[in-house]
Amino acid sequence: MGVEFLKGHGTENDFVVLPDPDGLLDLTEERVRALCDRQRGLGADGVLRVVRPDFGPWFMDYRNADGSIAEMCGNGVRVFVRYLVSEGLAPTGEFTIGTRAGQRHVIAHEDGTVTVDMGPARVFGTSSTTLGTASFDGVAVDVGNPHLACVTTTPVASLDLLRNTPVFDHSVFPNGVNVEFINVLGDGALRMRVHERGVGETRSCGTGTVAAVTSWLHGTGQRTGKATVDVPGGQVSVVIEEDTSTLTGPAVLLARGELDQAWWDAF
Repeated sequence: MGVEFLKGHGTENDFVVLPDPDGLLDLTEERVRALCDRQRGLGADGVLRVVRPDFGPWFMDYRNADGSIAEMCGNGVRVFVRYLVSEGLAPTGEFTIGTRAGQRHVIAHEDGTVTVDMGPARVFGTSSTTLGTASFDGVAVDVGNPHLACVTTTPVASLDLLRNTPVFDHSVFPNGVNVEFINVLGDGALRMRVHERGVGETRSCGTGTVAAVTSWLHGTGQRTGKATVDVPGGQVSVVIEEDTSTLTGPAVLLARGELDQAWWDAF
């Protein structure tokens, strides 16, 4: 028997889901990289391992496509929640899951969308990034993981994130950073593209959308507010409050199967 997997996405930020309630899988960096490789593996932006601790809620063990461990992933949480509900492991409605950024309260809605309490979005300074020959000023935001959210008048659709990697200040972001480029479409409406650490450009980033709204509000002198965020993979809604933030968007499970045991053992 091979290794069970599912494939899912949240606004086209895609993940391999590995059910592992007893925590028996040896999920090495090399295996994660192979799984996420779109030529030699299933292809994904990351891996979600589903683990049930002896005490506490279901735990989302999230890995970036390069095999590195990440603290939090907003789109990944939604896919993780959709899996739990679809398997009868959690109810439709409200419950709590565990992440490396702490426990997260979630709401699984009847229409397939999921609302995630993302915790506080904390502005901890300003910085800048260079993309090719262009420089962008941004706001440093902690959403359980680090972000540099840059509101710009340069159309984000014109940016070449495939051939250019954002250069950032390692003294501000010693563990790397997710970089968002944001256009303001109107009051409470943003458009965003993102370069995720350990992955590259993705079609969406849940924590990145929270950082984007936080940066926009910060630039207008506001501490709380809400906005829709258009990303290449769809649209999500973000609410920023004094002590927490919420992210609401779709979650889709599209396939399931078994990884060949010989393929798994080769890594």
